[in-house]
Amino acid sequence: MILSELPQRTSATVEAVEDRVPNDLISRRLRELGFVDGEQVEVMAVGPIGAEPLLVQVGYTRFALRRNEAARIRVRSNGSGGA
Repeated sequence: MILSELPQRTSATVEAVEDRVPNDLISRRLRELGFVDGEQVEVMAVGPIGAEPLLVQVGYTRFALRRNEAARIRVRSNGSGGA
């Protein structure tokens, strides 16, 4: 599953950030921000127009990501919804 498809308030674990092109600068930046294998991630909220941007929490930090950025992040759902 990719992060942009993860339901809101569902905990997941990052598996990988996939490069779209050789030397993908966006994917590299996502990894630098903490989207790395084994890190917990959750979509906290979505924007009102086109469900964009996504408010994503990785660890204790929150980021606003475009859907095409979140689509680079492969996750494994932990199967638990948040409160």
